[in-house]
Amino acid sequence: MNEIVTYFTNIPSSHRSLILVGGITFFWIIENAFPLFNFKYKKWQHASINIFFTLTTIVINFCLAYLLLKTADWTIKNDFGILQILPEMSLWLYTIIGLLLLDLIGAYLVHLIEHRTKVLWRFHLIHHTDTWIDTTTANRHHPGESVIRFAFTLLGVFIVGSPMWMVFLYQTLSVVATQFNHANIALPPKLDKLLSYFIVSPDMHKIHHHYKLPYTDSNYGNIFSVWDRLFGTFKTMSREEIIYGIDTHQDPKEHNELKNLLNIPFQKHRSPEID
Repeated sequence: MNEIVTYFTNIPSSHRSLILVGGITFFWIIENAFPLFNFKYKKWQHASINIFFTLTTIVINFCLAYLLLKTADWTIKNDFGILQILPEMSLWLYTIIGLLLLDLIGAYLVHLIEHRTKVLWRFHLIHHTDTWIDTTTANRHHPGESVIRFAFTLLGVFIVGSPMWMVFLYQTLSVVATQFNHANIALPPKLDKLLSYFIVSPDMHKIHHHYKLPYTDSNYGNIFSVWDRLFGTFKTMSREEIIYGIDTHQDPKEHNELKNLLNIPFQKHRSPEID
């Protein structure tokens, strides 16, 4: 564990970029070999839109990273945050608790609030308009949503009182987890179900991308599945029944054109239907 702490304390930016690109490449290859659904779409055209949003997310996070660093350093220097009031424990347990709490605030909570708040939903909607969910969908976030999610990550670091190495570790796991659970892959059903007791599995997350309520408003987790189970937002559904997208934006001109996707938050809002 000490080696992991040392690595993420000094992780170069090039390594973080390599993890992002390497993850997309790895799951891209796997989903081509073992696809869950055989989409009839122009994969590179679809990927180019999602990669554009991935790049905008990277730029925003890079520009705001200084805030994360200063916040993490302040919490440690001033002995502030949940982790600082816990009794002495092993480094492994300390890390797991920290990651769970960061995932709760920086992923689950913000995701839940985005679905329950009309203004924030307008920005998050772009992620749900994708009708061909694959690993490139993972970072399909409107620039406005990237700022919102960063704000909650910052809040998580402040409340949890996590050191910067833990923040880097959390962000790395978060990136890989979201690429994994969005990938168009078909794990053996029993394996997927087993994984879903601990982490957000592909089948579990893809239910969240079903095009109608109440499934859209379920399975908000990113890394750990415990929060959905604990707060009653966990749902199951046969993978064969899943239809991707959102019922208010089924026209390809709405969900597969970059200009319109960027404008969606500022268009007239349409309420989704309840199945």
